[in-house]
Order: sequence, then structure tokens, then C-alpha cells
Amino acid sequence: MNAVDLDLPAVLPTAPLPPAAVLEILARAFAEDAPQGDITSNLLLPAGAQASAWLVAREAGTFCGGAVFAAAMKYQDADAHIQQHVADGAGFAAGQRLMSVQGLARAVLTAERVALNLTQRMSAIATQTALYADLVAGTGARVADTRKTTPGLRVLERYAVRCGGGHNHRFSLSDAVLAKDNHLAVLTGGDRGKLTAALAGVRAQLPHTVHFEVEVDELAQIEPVLAAGVDTIMLDNFSLEDLAAAVELIDGRVLVEASGNVNPATVAGIARTGVDIISVGALTHSVRALDLGLDVVVERSP
Repeated sequence: MNAVDLDLPAVLPTAPLPPAAVLEILARAFAEDAPQGDITSNLLLPAGAQASAWLVAREAGTFCGGAVFAAAMKYQDADAHIQQHVADGAGFAAGQRLMSVQGLARAVLTAERVALNLTQRMSAIATQTALYADLVAGTGARVADTRKTTPGLRVLERYAVRCGGGHNHRFSLSDAVLAKDNHLAVLTGGDRGKLTAALAGVRAQLPHTVHFEVEVDELAQIEPVLAAGVDTIMLDNFSLEDLAAAVELIDGRVLVEASGNVNPATVAGIARTGVDIISVGALTHSVRALDLGLDVVVERSP
């Protein structure tokens, strides 16, 4: 089966969600969940029986994963008819119908758990991100994700962050240089007097297209890091007072990112210090799957 068979759109509302990546995730998921098929559905249901079902919200949230839900159903029944009734990134209420599917009953029930697992997690991340994005609205700060994602699902989880109104940090270790405290400890041997020269040496090796970010944990590190010609400074676990002081000191020379101790109670205050980016691991690493269910439509005889 290929991406064309799955009928995935090439571009989704916020940015591309690669069809090939979705197919790879589904292949792994179904190999895990139904390695020799679904013996329950195959024994109980006639081969040609049809079923119609609704994806229904059991609680309110922000929807994400419509194309993934559809792809999971089409993975089992290429002729299934799926409709999305709530757009990715849109809010919904408890009890609202989000998607519908009509196809072979065996296929619908075989795909149900994989489709729900992925859609519930993606919607949870979008919902969590929307909360943070709303809290910083009007400040100019961007809420960004981190690499604290579920192994193998990063492409879906990063898409969910975008659907919730957030932004993506580097996708992988191969995308940008981000020198954190452990890197700097090894690079300088613990001698902070060597920091500027060591970082400048790194900068000299980088193509102009590669972004260079450095984490600092105290105000005294900022000027030596700036002198090395970096692109972004990450302020790690700074107090609000020190965040504001750092923003004033940097004075627009580079992008300023805040990280650490970010939660719904603190994020607005952090944003008001003037930082450009607030990275939030909680967008992906600690969400609770949203409660969505698949309800089969039962046609009763009069």
C-alpha cells in the first residue's frame, strides 16, 4: 500500500504531515496490534458486513489527527468512506461528532484502537498547546515544543503542536546546534574563561544556514556567549527578574529563549519578560490522552 492508496492530503492545515511517515507509523502499529489479524472480528463478523461509525468526543478539547484517523481506517479497508466534521486545530465540545467512517465492519473494528490511540494523543497535545498559546497571546512570545516526544511519533506530535497554535523547535539533533550545559562542560573543561573562544571555534565550522543556540544558566555567561556570534541564547531556569534583566542585556542582538519551570501558572509571566520563545516539554511529554470514542451506528429493525 502506498500514500496514494491512503488518500492523504499532501498538505494539511498548518504544515505538511508526510504521508510516507504516517504510513510507516501505521505499519508498525498494526504489526504490533494485529500481527496475524484480528481473530475476534474475523470470527464474529461476516466477511462482507458493513459498518458505520462516529468518532465522538467524550470531553472538550482541540481536534488533531483527522488524516491519521482516516489513514488507519483505509489501511484496513482501502474503499472505506471517511468524512472529517471538525477541522484539525478547531475546538470541540463533549459529545460532538468529529469524524465518520463507513466500510467493512471487520476493517473498522480492526483499525479502531490504532486510530483512537493516535488521534487521542494528537488531540491531547493540540489541546495542551492551545492552552499555553492562549495564555501568552498578545505578548509576542512563541510557545515551542521540545524533543521530549514519544519515540517514533515525533512527526505526529510536532504536527499536533502546530495545530494547537504552537511552534516547533529543531526536529532532531541533526537540524541545528544547541549547546547545553553538559556540552559546555566538556568543551571548556569547566573553565568559563575559555567559553567565547571555544564557541567561536564552533561557529567558524558551521555553514551560514545552520542555526547556533547556546544554553546559559546565569547572567554572567551572556556576554561571553554573545561575543562568539551565536543566533539564540536559551535562558535555563532563570527567575522572572533575571529573565527580564537578560532580555534587557541582550537588547535584540539575538533571539532569546526561556526554558525550565514552565507551566500554565508561570508561562504568562515568563512571556511578559520579553523573551521571544518559551520552550515547553509538557506539551508532549506529560499529556493525558483525550477521551475520544468510536460509536458504531446500529440499525434496528422496526
